[in-house]
Amino acid sequence: MPYKAEISRSNPTAFMFVIDQSGSMADPVGTTELSRAEFVCDALNRVVVNLITRSSKSEGVRDYFQIGAIGYGGSSVGPALSGPLGEQTFNPISAFERHPLRIEQRDGMPFPIWFTPQAGGGTPMRKAMRTAAQALAEWCDDYPESFPPTLLHVTDGEPSDGDPEPIVEQLKSLGTDDGEVLILNLYTGQSKSGPIKFPSSEEEVTDGFGKILFRMSSVLPAAIASAARERGYYVNDNARGFFFNVEPVEIVEFFEIGTRASSQAMMLR
Repeated sequence: MPYKAEISRSNPTAFMFVIDQSGSMADPVGTTELSRAEFVCDALNRVVVNLITRSSKSEGVRDYFQIGAIGYGGSSVGPALSGPLGEQTFNPISAFERHPLRIEQRDGMPFPIWFTPQAGGGTPMRKAMRTAAQALAEWCDDYPESFPPTLLHVTDGEPSDGDPEPIVEQLKSLGTDDGEVLILNLYTGQSKSGPIKFPSSEEEVTDGFGKILFRMSSVLPAAIASAARERGYYVNDNARGFFFNVEPVEIVEFFEIGTRASSQAMMLR
């Protein structure tokens, strides 16, 4: 069965974060004082902390994971990280441990920051997905025996540069010997309809662009489905990695569940 490859330092897995940085990401999230961009970056920073913790051993941080991050806004697509981490597409998790942008204090505890909010201009999503596909194709060529990479995409609106679905269909054909690239989508756009979490049918999604994002999302493999059920979500056998119109706290859970795909496959060596 796919998605069973053991993860080690010689055969890591990768997470590619694709982040909408368009102007509407400056809008507030729900009743909070934070913008969507601020909330997403806070969630991403927490996920990186968790990945570092999962990789930490007595001798230091082991490179079980690699992280890439692409941001898109205005007419441009580029690295969503700055400093040394922005110089290449993927960085090992140990590089994140060494190179936070800064350290803040949260509840009296140090909290490292890697992602900072940006919001401006249009939504070149199609271009971003093409850029991600190129990077993931190279990664899969470099690590053909690894647990396949996971792309986690967050957006709050429709693209300004055309339909991204054909690009994503091509992206879905990429993978390693252990399975195809996993694609998860979080749509934070506000809607009068209720929240949608891990739907199994397009008919469950009432929003027009939400239907496209549903089709762009992968069917959940067993490891992600199990992680979602452990957090109380209803997930059937055909559920896809798609969230729509959810509460702010579930933005954090979206990323945490998405990065748990490898938990059952991880080999601590």
